[in-house]
Amino acid sequence: MTTALLQRFANIRRDELAPALVAGLFFFCVLTALMVVRPAREALGMQRGIESIRWLFIGTVVVTLLVNPLFGLLVSRFRRRVFVNATYLFFAFGLLAFHALLALAPASIGERTGQVFYVWFSVFNLFATMLFWAMMADRFSLEQSKRLFGVIAVGGTLGAIFGPWLAAVLAKPLGTAALLSVAAGFLLLALGAAWWLTGIYPEKNHPPASSAHAVIGGSAWEGFHAVFRSPYLLAICAYVLIVAVMATFIYFTRLQMVAALGANLDMRTAMFARIDLIAQAATLVLQAIVTGHLMRRLGVSVTLALLPLTAALGFLGLALLGSLAALIAFEATFRAVQRGIMRPARETLFTVVARADRYKSKAFIDTFVYRAGDVIGAQTEGLLGRLGMGLAALASFALPLAMIWMALGVWLGYAQRKRAAG
Repeated sequence: MTTALLQRFANIRRDELAPALVAGLFFFCVLTALMVVRPAREALGMQRGIESIRWLFIGTVVVTLLVNPLFGLLVSRFRRRVFVNATYLFFAFGLLAFHALLALAPASIGERTGQVFYVWFSVFNLFATMLFWAMMADRFSLEQSKRLFGVIAVGGTLGAIFGPWLAAVLAKPLGTAALLSVAAGFLLLALGAAWWLTGIYPEKNHPPASSAHAVIGGSAWEGFHAVFRSPYLLAICAYVLIVAVMATFIYFTRLQMVAALGANLDMRTAMFARIDLIAQAATLVLQAIVTGHLMRRLGVSVTLALLPLTAALGFLGLALLGSLAALIAFEATFRAVQRGIMRPARETLFTVVARADRYKSKAFIDTFVYRAGDVIGAQTEGLLGRLGMGLAALASFALPLAMIWMALGVWLGYAQRKRAAG
């Protein structure tokens, strides 16, 4: 009975239940660690206003470019368990270092420290989630990924809900500094779940050469070079770049609309808390029930095309209505489709590439390329604003970009099928 229900609603087979649950626990811990700290990141980063955020995006791009060869070197020289341990432990110790600074020398915390933490957290955010999904692409086959990635992502969504709640509960009695050590603790729990997943439930769908005990080898810059040698990886690169540009357009549009509301901070906070709640609830439903069936029945092409379609309709509606209510509806829908449908579908694309590309090329795409999209989006939106152009100009830029984005999604689904068959 239980197996029948799992197959019907979540597309999970009996022998896949344990690894899927452990993977979900892994993602829950990663997202809880991120979301517990995120409010502190926002508060520290915005001390110098909205314009400073645009420059912090540039700083993040530079840092991700510098960190990528170091991560590539780890992947090239050590077994998977070693470089996974090293990455998560590095960020856990970083959290503890910032905790010590906040707790022991609060007087030294100023605008510059806040900016450093903003950039550091942005890099941490990208690498923590990138490494999780790289391990999932390494652990599950293409057929499994289409059915399971949506369900596994539920763990992350629950963590994204639990993290802010935990931060709200602990911030007052323990203080903001303590949240950083709590996040470090959840990263260690995530590491334990990663060991559990790869140790007790070893990969059954990959040849021995791709096991956790094999060193991947190659050069530190191999992932960068592979992207520009492969039309498939280059298309993923372009798809991710446009995701980031569109998300940044929405982000800064929200900041501008919120700034125009005036001084009623409590009302604004409550409003955007409701946006987050609606988006997370919708994401949860999509991941648990819809995404696996959608990818299995309609294919990855259609699934990847849904977010560009959502963006095109959303920007069109925003240009026509120009209201905060329209932005709230658009942002909640965009986030739900992005996290609930697009992200699991995009991660399946890496199940048909070489094992080195799952870590090295994926790291380059999910960190540097994504943050480069943030910079492009932030500077474009800022330029349009300085020229006195409003939402109509932003929509006229976003709509043709969404059409290109949709075409990329359709082609990537086709190319994935071709690679899997060949």
